[in-house]
Amino acid sequence: MRLLYFLLFVGIGIQVMAQTNPIIPKPVSYQSLSSASVKLDANSKIVGPAKYQAQLQYLQASLKQQTGLQLGISKQVPKSGSYLLIQEDPNQIDKAEMYLLTSKGNEIKITVKDLRGLVNAIQTLLQICPLQKSSSFEVPAVAIKDYPRFEYRGMHLDVVRHMFPLEFIKKYIDYLTFHKFNTFHWHLTDDQGWRIEILSYPKLNSIGSWRNATLIGHFNDKPARYDSTRYGGFYTRKEVKEVLAYAALRGIEVIPEIDIPGHSRATITAYPEFSTKPDTTWNVATTWGMYNRQNNVLAPRPETFTFLRTIFHEISDLFPSKYIHVGGDECSKLWWKADPFSQAFMKEKGLKDEHALQTYFISQAAKYLKEKNKQVIGWHEILEGELDTSAIVMNWGGAKEGIEAGKLKHRVIMTPGKPYYFDHYQSHDPKDSLAIHGYNTMDSVYQYDPVPAALRDAKLDQYIIGGQANVWTEYMGYSTKVEYMIFPRMTALSESLWTPVEQKNLDDFRNRLKQNMQPRYDFWGAHYFKQWEQWTRDKQ
Repeated sequence: MRLLYFLLFVGIGIQVMAQTNPIIPKPVSYQSLSSASVKLDANSKIVGPAKYQAQLQYLQASLKQQTGLQLGISKQVPKSGSYLLIQEDPNQIDKAEMYLLTSKGNEIKITVKDLRGLVNAIQTLLQICPLQKSSSFEVPAVAIKDYPRFEYRGMHLDVVRHMFPLEFIKKYIDYLTFHKFNTFHWHLTDDQGWRIEILSYPKLNSIGSWRNATLIGHFNDKPARYDSTRYGGFYTRKEVKEVLAYAALRGIEVIPEIDIPGHSRATITAYPEFSTKPDTTWNVATTWGMYNRQNNVLAPRPETFTFLRTIFHEISDLFPSKYIHVGGDECSKLWWKADPFSQAFMKEKGLKDEHALQTYFISQAAKYLKEKNKQVIGWHEILEGELDTSAIVMNWGGAKEGIEAGKLKHRVIMTPGKPYYFDHYQSHDPKDSLAIHGYNTMDSVYQYDPVPAALRDAKLDQYIIGGQANVWTEYMGYSTKVEYMIFPRMTALSESLWTPVEQKNLDDFRNRLKQNMQPRYDFWGAHYFKQWEQWTRDKQ
């Protein structure tokens, strides 16, 4: 009798485990079915529309990498054996990026209406397949209905302070894809270097892409120390096109950032005539934290605006994204105030102050981009003057700035320094790897709501279109350090931006993170912060 009870208990345990939702980010609806699981083996097929042939091959390769099983791709449903069917059905799918996934009997069926929905479904399927090599395996019988909470779900990567190999950029995009993000914000220019090949102004690469030294240790160290190593480089147009093709297959939109009119030290080093002191010989910045410390702004000269129009046109022709990020942040006004030419320009144009001049630069960039059917995204400082509401505001401030932008009827992407800056510390351990400052934990990322309560109360929450985490790389010299800083916070962010608020549960997420994502990090060979359970938001 005891044996019978034991076996019954084990059987119930196995059934409960099978019904447990393992997926991150948590789907809108996950139902375990009473039907038999689907067994896949070497004879199983993948069937789907010809228009998704590249994605079918991506699915085939992903399954083989994870399970060792090579499924064939077929144009028709096989007469016998199990198969994986991808189909389009706009009548069942009424939201962007939505998918339905049903697994039972001998069929796994994925229903979508767009490419991104299919890519999202593939990531879910990978999570319910075993993370080990075998000649066959079973997929549990489930019915999943899923779609994202926000239309914009992004990750940023700064490749200026430190540059990373092309293969890591692709791996980064794979990380985004798996977590169901849809946007890669590629920060390509800043004071410390110009990281993209430009044909129209070649000195941006021959001069502006290289700095003579790099800060050693922390910015706040006294005295500051520097190495003597020339550092730099840039991604060629061929490499950029390779990244764009890689991202497009995975449904990831790549938004480039060309930072103006501040953060332009690399630009004015290459072309001093665009600066407020055109007779000065500049150097590409070797340190961090330039704001109000060193001159790094563009001057409102005719040749500067010609440069901007040409550059933004060249970038627009290269990147298919409908959005181009123009920066617009931390634009020190000191240098414009001290520049007679800038003051005369402001008087001529009727600009009341330097904030208005900053807005003028952004408005000009928006006009040049509109000529190429592109739209501006900028950091929240672009609202320091009066700006057309077509510009999307990326708010790295707090709720106050998000509310102000929403009240002005700008669409807003929330990316607050606390908790969405992944260059901040994950612990208070003095031996932890060097970071810029602050303390942003995994659970603080998970529990943050991108929609401020005041906006909800004012019925302006529709202006918050999503969120993004930023990865500034001053203290991330290697790709392994980037991984250490983003995982598991990036995983928490994915669920925060995807899953309905009422379904979020921190304890449940922690369990799925520990049981399902940590093995995935290990499978990827990714470095990650392993003490995330110890360091929590309440340990301020």
